[in-house]
Amino acid sequence: MDRPGFVHSVYFWLKEEVSEDQRTAFSQGLQALNNCPTVRHSFIGPSAGTPREVVDNSYDFALLVFFDNKVDHDAYQEDEIHHEFIDKYKDMWARVQIYDHLPA
Repeated sequence: MDRPGFVHSVYFWLKEEVSEDQRTAFSQGLQALNNCPTVRHSFIGPSAGTPREVVDNSYDFALLVFFDNKVDHDAYQEDEIHHEFIDKYKDMWARVQIYDHLPA
């Protein structure tokens, strides 16, 4: 894969009462975000649980989305698929943390 021009990193902490079936649906919802036309590629997964003091393993899901540029990222933010994901799953998360960066 060529180097992306923009990376959108999202970390989700789900509410304690979220069931395993809901977690599966949430994961599928994350995967559906790859259908947004400006997404070049995405990676989705749980914390790796690496036992180092500098690693935050407290989140439930990470979503890394790669775009060609910031314009494509901005279009993704307005995409109907993205808004549907938020509307459908926002009540499941207790916290979300986002880091956007430009690859050097």
